[in-house]
Amino acid sequence: MAKRKYSIESRVDYSVILPVFFLLLIGLVAIYIATSNDSPTAVMKVMTQQVVWILLGCGIAFVVMLFSTEFLWKITPYLYGLGLVLMVLPLIFYSPALVESTGAKNWVTIGSVTLFQPSEFMKVSYILMLSRYSIWFRQKYKEDSLANDWKLLGVFALITLPVMILLGLQKDLGTAMVFAAILSGLVLLSGISWWIIAPVLILVVLLIGGFLMIFLLPHGKDLLHSLGMDTYQINRISAWLDPFSYARTIAYQQTQGMISIGSGGFAGKGFNVIDLSVPVRESDMIFTVIAEDFGFLGSVAVLGLYLLLIYRMIHVIFESNNRFYTYIATGFIMMILFHIFENIGAALGILPLTGIPLPFISQGGSSLITNLICVGLILSMSYQNNLHREEEMRKHFRRSDRY
Repeated sequence: MAKRKYSIESRVDYSVILPVFFLLLIGLVAIYIATSNDSPTAVMKVMTQQVVWILLGCGIAFVVMLFSTEFLWKITPYLYGLGLVLMVLPLIFYSPALVESTGAKNWVTIGSVTLFQPSEFMKVSYILMLSRYSIWFRQKYKEDSLANDWKLLGVFALITLPVMILLGLQKDLGTAMVFAAILSGLVLLSGISWWIIAPVLILVVLLIGGFLMIFLLPHGKDLLHSLGMDTYQINRISAWLDPFSYARTIAYQQTQGMISIGSGGFAGKGFNVIDLSVPVRESDMIFTVIAEDFGFLGSVAVLGLYLLLIYRMIHVIFESNNRFYTYIATGFIMMILFHIFENIGAALGILPLTGIPLPFISQGGSSLITNLICVGLILSMSYQNNLHREEEMRKHFRRSDRY
């Protein structure tokens, strides 16, 4: 009986690659529009950088796709340790001017050159570490009990605390919220009892409600500032709660973004038609470009691509039947969902601005490469599934040849 020949191409899940490809393409178009209107002399430089980052990210994703489950399991603690070391660097090598404008020390800058944002790469290591030790813990403690659930939360805390401390030192609240979203997804997946989760959720809601009540008091902002809250954080929340009262000052970016989105209407103004000025349009506010030029239809198309990508990732999870991969994919899904929700929500004025980029679309290398690495991990799941099927087919053919 003739045996089928297998190749790398036959093991690649193109249904995951396709939505990512179109999102990257939309990103290039949106960045070109933003840059050609805001910084015409820098178009070639910005576009070249973005293409280089895409190619670099795709190359790394291809390598990651070939990782075996065993190899990924073994290197996870080393990646986590490396991530923590890298996150110390922005506290030493930073740009005072950048810190003054953003309020955070989250970029590694040497001289006048801004290199990368270590917390973006830490997201991958963090997802892997939580996934690995969730599996390890459930294998060691098989009994379902509240005591074991508290122990598992302790393990999660030991993994999470160093990351949050470093993010606190960097004053990067937006990224800390992303890590919290990843943690919440994996806590739910790990099977921790709702007798523990429900009180924590209630406490979080009460704390947020209490914070907003204090913030809205006549002297609430002064009180929060005296307790250590930074001025730029107070300004961002003020701009979110009442943007048009601060439209000429601290809420200029948010109000301009909201007006820009609304001006696009149903079908948009057309390619490269920008009438409003929106600060940082090429990265944090990239959704305003899509909405203004391509309108409601273009915005829905982008959201549809994200939904398709998430659907395909969930499909890979069900096919893999591997708990380690399931945890990894869940962490990535929570990360990408939070990025989408926060970035677009901030552009619409529903949420405060936090500087979180739109996955695969915003200009910038660190976030883009990190997201592509995560796509590589998803492709690795599908790749390993196909390898397993090929092995089963070879066994079938060997048995057939005996008869």
